[in-house]
Amino acid sequence: MLKLFDCMMCLFYRLVMAVYHDEVEIEDFEYDSEAEVYYYPCPCGDRFEISKLELQCGEDVARCPSCSLIIKVIYDLEEFMVCESVAMPVSEVANNFFIMLSKAFVCFGIRNNAVLLSPHFRTFSTSKAYLAKLTVRDALNAAIDEEMHRDDRVFLIGEEVAQYDGAYKVTKGLWKKYGDRRVVDTPITEMGFTGLAVGAAMAGLRPICEFMTFNFCMQAIDHIVNSSAKTLYMSAGQISSPIVFRGPNSTAVGVGAQHSQDFSSWFAQCPGLKVLCPFSSEDAKGLLKTAIRDENPVVFLENELLYSVPFDMSEEAMKDDFLIPMGVAKVERAGNHITLVSFSRMVQVCLDAAEELEKMGVSAEIINLRSLRPFDMETIKQSVMKTNHLVTVENGWHFCGVGAEICAQVMESEAFDYLDAPVLRVAGVEVPMPYAHNLETAAQPTPQDVIRVVKRSLNIK
Repeated sequence: MLKLFDCMMCLFYRLVMAVYHDEVEIEDFEYDSEAEVYYYPCPCGDRFEISKLELQCGEDVARCPSCSLIIKVIYDLEEFMVCESVAMPVSEVANNFFIMLSKAFVCFGIRNNAVLLSPHFRTFSTSKAYLAKLTVRDALNAAIDEEMHRDDRVFLIGEEVAQYDGAYKVTKGLWKKYGDRRVVDTPITEMGFTGLAVGAAMAGLRPICEFMTFNFCMQAIDHIVNSSAKTLYMSAGQISSPIVFRGPNSTAVGVGAQHSQDFSSWFAQCPGLKVLCPFSSEDAKGLLKTAIRDENPVVFLENELLYSVPFDMSEEAMKDDFLIPMGVAKVERAGNHITLVSFSRMVQVCLDAAEELEKMGVSAEIINLRSLRPFDMETIKQSVMKTNHLVTVENGWHFCGVGAEICAQVMESEAFDYLDAPVLRVAGVEVPMPYAHNLETAAQPTPQDVIRVVKRSLNIK
């Protein structure tokens, strides 16, 4: 089987290289089966390695189109080779693929009804040397898995979370591991399954309630805000609701106005709820584990565009007991001239802007809030008292947004006396999200928008 796999790898590697007319010797390609890591050169002159764990996010890891193409081929071939139907002649295997070649991509579709073998065939290497990077998707999956293993009261409920592995594959493999009683598929009725989850939490279980997108949570807003968030107060502390409401929040790509709303400020305004917005893989894992263990209802706002992005993971973050406390912001980048405060995907927008600002001689300090309620005002104050300038960046709207609350709290604190310019905000355009790609891009903050506002704050022409 391994020999057949190697032959197929060589065959399609040559095929991909032929498409690009690149000069790469096949002998330069190596596969370390023991460590489950692929090593290969790239026509761009690079030579890099990628583990199986990173293959799914190949387009993000790859440094050029050729690399991305190679990774796609390797991943799809490897998925095919763990199928039961693998025992067939090479020619027949090739016929089972639908091959579409273009300058941009290679897409393979398996044309048979093969069923994946036992999950142990897909076990990834656990060597920390090869888990230096982890996608946000895999970090969330690991957090849920570890907490379900630690506490048998934890269960997962939502649409397509079980056999389908979740709409965004965050729950991949959990149904096979924990079964129907702890990974529960539901009908398309957010009001129904959210009510069930809240009731289960009040009865002593610890549900993780997944919304396919937080836009659908509006169907269940009564259960979240009235039943879950207020019950502890209304029962004089006798009834708690330890539940996590999680799923993708804010914009994606080409999903239109009704699937693109940012609910950060909506939920952060509600006493009784805790609201978390992770950015990196470490954020995702550490905060989700903390949320699951908390005795209060937690709204966990992920971002679809971050799911496949790989981030560095420390050795500490890979441990089962890794937790990030709520209400503690993180300084992602130190600086002296201006403070940029953001959360979720907009942190990356700020980091990209900071790279360009550095070329202009501007040193920007970037704060990743991570937690909107509870809120780490102290970190913001200390930074503003150092830089004397503040810009907030969010994907939601200006009016009554998170940035507006930050501005108000700075005005009410001693940090106000240290400001050399008014606090400025960067946010989404005040319109429903357009469907057209060019308008969709124009409606969201970009690094150029951040740079423009920073220059205005610092009075740079």
